[in-house]
Amino acid sequence: MIFNKLVMAVGLVLALEGCIIALAPTYLEKILKVLLKSTVENRRIIGLSGLAVGTFLIWISEKLM
Repeated sequence: MIFNKLVMAVGLVLALEGCIIALAPTYLEKILKVLLKSTVENRRIIGLSGLAVGTFLIWISEKLM
């Protein structure tokens, strides 16, 4: 059960990243350039924010089901 959800989560992440790369490759390049110009602390904050939001969404989806 847990392994199935893990595989589904990884699949969803890969599908979303694939859509972004396929549909907006130049926009992705702009985002990467902005990230390269930002400080390590800002990148860490962005990553931790994404982690927190993702964890919250997973928690909410588990509570609703």
